[in-house]
Amino acid sequence: MIVADKQTLSFQAEVKQVLQLMINSLYSNKEIFLRELISNASDALDKLRFGALEDAKLAQNNQDLNIRITFDKDARTLTVEDNGIGMTRDEVIANLGTIAKSGTREFLQQLSGEAAKDAKLIGQFGVGFYSSFIVADKVTVNTRHAGSDEAVCWESTGQGEYTLEEVTKAETGTQVILHLKPTEDEFLEDFRLRNLIRKYSDHIAFPVMMLATKEDEAENKDETLIDVPHFETVNKATALWTLNKSEIKEEEYNEFYKYIAHDFADPLAYSHHRVEGSTEYTHLLFIPAQAPFDLWNRDYQRGIKLYVQRVFIMDEAEHFMPHYLRFVKGVIDANDLPLNVSREILQNNKKVETIRKGSVKKILNLLEDLALNAPEKYQKFWSAFGEVLKEGPAEDFANKEQIAKLLRFTTTHDVGAGEIVSLDDYLARMPEGQDKIYYVTADTLAAAQHSPHLEIFAKKNIEVLLLHHRVDEWLVSHLNEYQGKTLHSVAKGALDLGALEDQDVKNVQAEVDQSFAALIAKFKTLLGDNVKDVRITHRLTESPACVVSDEHDMSRQMQKILEAAGQAVPRAKPILELNPYHALVKKLQADSEQPEIANWAHLLLDQAVLAEGGQLSDPAAFVKRLNQLLL
Repeated sequence: MIVADKQTLSFQAEVKQVLQLMINSLYSNKEIFLRELISNASDALDKLRFGALEDAKLAQNNQDLNIRITFDKDARTLTVEDNGIGMTRDEVIANLGTIAKSGTREFLQQLSGEAAKDAKLIGQFGVGFYSSFIVADKVTVNTRHAGSDEAVCWESTGQGEYTLEEVTKAETGTQVILHLKPTEDEFLEDFRLRNLIRKYSDHIAFPVMMLATKEDEAENKDETLIDVPHFETVNKATALWTLNKSEIKEEEYNEFYKYIAHDFADPLAYSHHRVEGSTEYTHLLFIPAQAPFDLWNRDYQRGIKLYVQRVFIMDEAEHFMPHYLRFVKGVIDANDLPLNVSREILQNNKKVETIRKGSVKKILNLLEDLALNAPEKYQKFWSAFGEVLKEGPAEDFANKEQIAKLLRFTTTHDVGAGEIVSLDDYLARMPEGQDKIYYVTADTLAAAQHSPHLEIFAKKNIEVLLLHHRVDEWLVSHLNEYQGKTLHSVAKGALDLGALEDQDVKNVQAEVDQSFAALIAKFKTLLGDNVKDVRITHRLTESPACVVSDEHDMSRQMQKILEAAGQAVPRAKPILELNPYHALVKKLQADSEQPEIANWAHLLLDQAVLAEGGQLSDPAAFVKRLNQLLL
């Protein structure tokens, strides 16, 4: 092999930290390095096969695609080689010299210092190649991109630098050579390597090959191969999703998930179905047990791999799963899409829409089954992906009712136990005469629990949903009702408990309202444009005042969310409500002509805004009024 133009480069700063972790810390489950290297090789073969569909120059390389694993006990090397797409010099620098795309910073922030737990993060954060340094003190990568005559050699000991040099390489593809540490003799044993390949890579659709052993040669009926070194396939080399479900073991499903999702943990559940008819396709879809670190990133890559007649087409086929199900991983293999299908074709293809509808329905049914028959698993799912699922009613009108059935909430019912409940649970506990599903929104659970708007509901033992995530405002703006019951904010509009309030009580309240007419008029004058209205309320039992939004105004919580996102939002003025039974309000009614009444009016408004987690427009004025009243 001829080399030239050797160049020494430094790793990205964060790569150095990852490499030090690999070299010095992660000893548990170190065998996963082989799974990661075989997975990378399989991806390279897939990319070549797809590229050959559009580029005739690559078609000549698209023959006998395979992955070969060899070892040399004397040289203490283990080699994983593929004849796939390969890499250019720039791609080598981008893929092996930096891992910015892999979320390195987030990876490092997630580390716990416990090797067993940290090892689970390797594949999840896309740093699988670097797991080579768990067992190797030097790694050499020789690669040649398909369609190019130029090849490059990358080499590093993982100590902060790597070298690049031009080389000659007869075949396209990538060769990864691990120079094993003195303590890693187990990876120089044929039996051990074969077991690892069958354990982690049996499901890969390309043959993973090793040199036949003496025992294999003795059993070989073709005597012409005796004493002739030859490679044999170690894995099944069959696309798992093409097999009948009865032929597949649970462990094989789990290992296939880990391969496509680069996850260490088993999936929570899966759906494997073959659909026949006007549109024929097979899907094998998984629900992960844990959320990826970048689930909320705008550029989050969805995990559906598209195959057409078992030929890999696309790695992130976003058209087959809506955004609110972006956590789903898996494979869809369609029979009647064109092999050269492009993203533009996908966007306007009726068969794609049919596959999407069918796959979404299967996932929602799978979640429904988990919720009904495996509540502990569903609790785990909700903890990881519940906030994402809440995007569903806004995005998927056709399945809104089924998605709503899957939603879970914290409520005022037995909050101390940390219970989350479904809307069906809520409806089952509603007292006779209640015609609304009540909710309150806040920045935090504590703020929601202590909202003054809940006081009358607590007194009457009416359950209220406590919505404290940013997505909740988006949810209730699109989920207006469930099972014929309207969702109603306790902080919007006038209090209306409908049939839950006795008419005699309403008559007494009307008399009380009338007796405070003079104080209300005074407050309206003093507060002026700071409020939309001032009125007496009967929703409070402990607090002197609260602010609410008008029935058709944007909620104050939604205003804050939009402003935080940088959008210009016209400020809706609040409505100030006074509690006529509170001692302070009674005193103000009796002394409405006192000189400090203006300070009291503004102070009650500011207190009410603070109580619901709002921000004061003039904090200094608030402090000044408070000090004057204290004196």
